[in-house]
Amino acid sequence: MTLSPRLLWQLLLAIIAVRLISLGLYPLMDTTEARYGEMARLMVDTGNWLTPQFDYNVWFWGKPPLHTWASALGITIFGDNEFAVRFPHWLAGIATLALTFYVASKQGINAMLTAVMLASTAIFMIASGAVMTDMLLTLGMTLAMVGFYLGWQGQYKWGYLAFVGLAIGLLAKGPLIIVLMGIAVFPWMVIQHGVIGAFVELWKRFPLISGTALMALIAVPWYLIAEQATPGFIEYFIVGEHYLRFVVSGWEGDLYGSAHSEAKGKIWLFWLYSALPWSAALPILFYKRKAQLQQNMPAGWLSFLIWWMISPLILFTFAGNILPAYVLPGIPALALLCASLTKDSGQKWVIPTALITPVLITIALLVLNNGRADEKSDKFFFEDVNIDNTEVFYWGKRPFSGQYYTKGKAIELHEQGKVPENLAKNNEVFGAPIHYVTELEQQTKDYILFVGSWGFDEVITKLPHQCDELKRNGDRVMFMCHPNSVK
Repeated sequence: MTLSPRLLWQLLLAIIAVRLISLGLYPLMDTTEARYGEMARLMVDTGNWLTPQFDYNVWFWGKPPLHTWASALGITIFGDNEFAVRFPHWLAGIATLALTFYVASKQGINAMLTAVMLASTAIFMIASGAVMTDMLLTLGMTLAMVGFYLGWQGQYKWGYLAFVGLAIGLLAKGPLIIVLMGIAVFPWMVIQHGVIGAFVELWKRFPLISGTALMALIAVPWYLIAEQATPGFIEYFIVGEHYLRFVVSGWEGDLYGSAHSEAKGKIWLFWLYSALPWSAALPILFYKRKAQLQQNMPAGWLSFLIWWMISPLILFTFAGNILPAYVLPGIPALALLCASLTKDSGQKWVIPTALITPVLITIALLVLNNGRADEKSDKFFFEDVNIDNTEVFYWGKRPFSGQYYTKGKAIELHEQGKVPENLAKNNEVFGAPIHYVTELEQQTKDYILFVGSWGFDEVITKLPHQCDELKRNGDRVMFMCHPNSVK
């Protein structure tokens, strides 16, 4: 059975629509989405579009700014909400789909089938609209690889687009993009032409000098200006984030949280389940087509896709600090591989397989909106609060969602030693003792909110003013205290 183009179009549009509709239906959850969403809000709030900020006047050196620019632009256009910060990343996913569709059509592969497979891959559908760096990196990697392959085939101008893709990657996640592409294309060239021949062909087929200059012109100025504005950025970002983070398991030099300590080689397991359902389908397709692998396909096409697909897996095999999203730059190649190996007469299995991810995403949304999202986000506490007329204090760690949904107003009492003076009996109410970092002005608000855990109920009872419990969420509780009301 061959699926009609119309049916594939309908399936693709349905998958895309499910993800688009979902963008504003659940809160930004800790840690990744809420952190990057808050950084975008800070960028718009402060007007500083040069260096992302982790908090007010706390620079974020962990990543380049492209993802923050994208979400900040969304806020500028659509206002400060979940849809706004996610929509630009959804667009990056659409652009990646379009590039994959284009290169498939140019190679005689069923382009619609390719797009359906890519759109319905679990990690791709999740990341298309998630507030993080990886979809923009994947867009850059896809443009670089498509530009490289078409340039290799003789379309010289596409070589320039390959360098534009590298520039996008440099602004999305840094020099990692160059390493990824090198792992993908260098062995492939050497297998075909030998070491010396690979460099000769590369020189003949690509605008290496002018293309490199174009890449540098796009990406390098930001690095230089950022280093000048916040000295120390390049050393931390290049050495720390691109070397120590990946070779030192549980790296303790992370300025912005704790590193993700995983067993070496676990990236392959991440790929296996993150790339479902097509990671499971790929070996079956290879087995069924093993006798006709190179029939009706351009020379070197399958090996090019395999190297592209496994390049992030090779890079992160010996890394200890990894996440499932790190497999994402190779996922377009997986879709191209699966489509290349699928016979026109044997496509009936594609529709039920492609529906697995969107159905699971829909179920997950229903579960999240039935209270599970509240476990990962503090939007629950503040959705009915007029933040502009409220002071908010966290007893204990303030999550990024608490920072985002209070528009940056929430203050950590235990770290900064800040306490509303007209609420405290003495300096030992919130610690033993509290040393003020900043003296707050006399409270003029009608009420103040406190969020805390770890026996916070007992702390609140020491306040001389009337405090009422408003909400509980797991081990956290929020109290509303009235500055003008004495017990």
